[in-house]
Amino acid sequence: MPLDPSLRDHVIASVEAGFIEQIAFTQELVRFRSLRGEEHAIQDFVFRALRERGFAMDRFAMDRAAIERHPGASKFSPEHSDAPIVVGIHRPKEESGRSLILQAHVDVVPAGPEDMWRHPPFEPAIEGDWMYGRGSGDMKTGHAANLFALDALKRIGLQPAATIYVQSVVEEESTGNGALMTHLRGYKADAVLIPEPEEEKLVRANAGVLWFEVEVRGHSVHVRDMGAGANAIDAAYRVVAALRRLEAAWNERRHAHEHFADDPHPINLNIGKIEGGDWASSVPAWCRLDCRIAIYPGVHAADAAREIEQAVSAFAREDRFFANNPPKVTFNGFFAEGYVLEPGSEAERVLANAHEAATGRALESFMSAAYLDTRVYALYDRVPALCYGPISQNIHGFDERVSLASVKRITTAMALFVAEWCGVESLSSRP
Repeated sequence: MPLDPSLRDHVIASVEAGFIEQIAFTQELVRFRSLRGEEHAIQDFVFRALRERGFAMDRFAMDRAAIERHPGASKFSPEHSDAPIVVGIHRPKEESGRSLILQAHVDVVPAGPEDMWRHPPFEPAIEGDWMYGRGSGDMKTGHAANLFALDALKRIGLQPAATIYVQSVVEEESTGNGALMTHLRGYKADAVLIPEPEEEKLVRANAGVLWFEVEVRGHSVHVRDMGAGANAIDAAYRVVAALRRLEAAWNERRHAHEHFADDPHPINLNIGKIEGGDWASSVPAWCRLDCRIAIYPGVHAADAAREIEQAVSAFAREDRFFANNPPKVTFNGFFAEGYVLEPGSEAERVLANAHEAATGRALESFMSAAYLDTRVYALYDRVPALCYGPISQNIHGFDERVSLASVKRITTAMALFVAEWCGVESLSSRP
């Protein structure tokens, strides 16, 4: 049943009343340098923020063995975070509505050279409508919106009439194992909402992602005798060329995938990191490439991985340098499959109503060729998994920023969504 217009107006006004506090809270989140493996302090901060709001609390570690037994597991590496997962649990007086997971991740990608930023990346600055800072868009504003959407109901004397799990995870930027761990912990709801920076649109289809390393070995000699050596860095460029051919072949398959057919290049291979050699005057004996590539929904990660290995192996057999010394491919992070959100769910209808009330526009949907934690709930819980969030610019780049007007709109939409999806009851102390 659609929200009563009077309640809708009260929720909208309440989000407005708390927005200055919400901005300040978001800035506090951005100040944490929560790179992979360094999320402990921010998770403590989130734990306290949820506990102070009266949530029942759960904090737990990754269970590597349990994760690796699951078909949706990504690969562990020495860099895998050991920071805890934090979940705040709201339980109503009477369970009369539909349950919900609100999730966000606290991990951020490296900032790069700080002198290339307009403002220091972990000192959130506001200019006009924009908040700058690493993680401001991806996705600490969404994290704050999860809390402040619920605060907006509390401010008018209401609380959700259903169980809500507010989940704060790590490893979203590298494996997705944090979200998978909440699934393995047993948290499940009738729907999931993750406010990633999605331009005030709903993600209809989402690519899977693989991370892998290619190691190339050469033969080191003094540079004066270069002809007698074998330059591993030079050879690595030929491996990249072979991978580019595979990328082109995968992009040619886009016509078989409904939501990807109109994008001229939905499958992106990124050579994200390269290192090699030991000395400028020595022919390098080693080179390592860290790579990322997308896969279409419905493609099994193991099948895509096998195709990558086969492409590198076939190239190596025809290359004189690699014939007896083939490159080594190791999968070392994302091993995650994509999903399609089928239209027509009741959760999507409720979000569309909430979005229109908050923005005055109909809800649009689109395809995202990046990794999203919503895949865990779409693929393994098979519940409506909604990814919807604010307008941002330059996520993963310099001068990452988020539109504050957009943050207010999506927080309003989220609060209205919670009110209609979960129902509301008069405020009481949580058990």
